[in-house]
Amino acid sequence: MNVNMKKLSLKTVIWKEGKYYIAQCLNVDVSTFGKTKIEATKNIKEALELYFDGRNTKSIPKVLSPSLIQTSVIYA
Repeated sequence: MNVNMKKLSLKTVIWKEGKYYIAQCLNVDVSTFGKTKIEATKNIKEALELYFDGRNTKSIPKVLSPSLIQTSVIYA
């Protein structure tokens, strides 16, 4: 392991949409998909590693206890 490497703990949600699983990081605006949960998990990890490569990670918002809630809207 490279001595300059850092480890981040991030919150990610995965859900099925049609025939794909969508993975979305709640801390930063990064998402991806896969045919299986395992593939979506692998893909989000890779996407996040690319996103953070060379970036300053001091200002990443912390997501401590996310909750899944049902929200209804009325629209025209």
